[in-house]
Amino acid sequence: MATPATSPIDRTAPIFVAGHRGLVGSALVRRLEADGFTTILTVGREEVDLRDQAAVTTWFDTHRPRYVILAAGTVGGIL
Repeated sequence: MATPATSPIDRTAPIFVAGHRGLVGSALVRRLEADGFTTILTVGREEVDLRDQAAVTTWFDTHRPRYVILAAGTVGGIL
């Protein structure tokens, strides 16, 4: 039986997941939660437009995430 790997990431550190509503981002959030990460930060586009550098800078200054996972993107759907 394999032993669980230890995480080099502090499980209480703030982790920002951009794109948390998408297929990949939502799976990442579920996995982080299942693995015991307690401070997962998310923000919707109605609150912060990730294309607006000033808005992103203000949000980062306020929330101070230690880690960032970028799973956001523009998609056109299957068709």
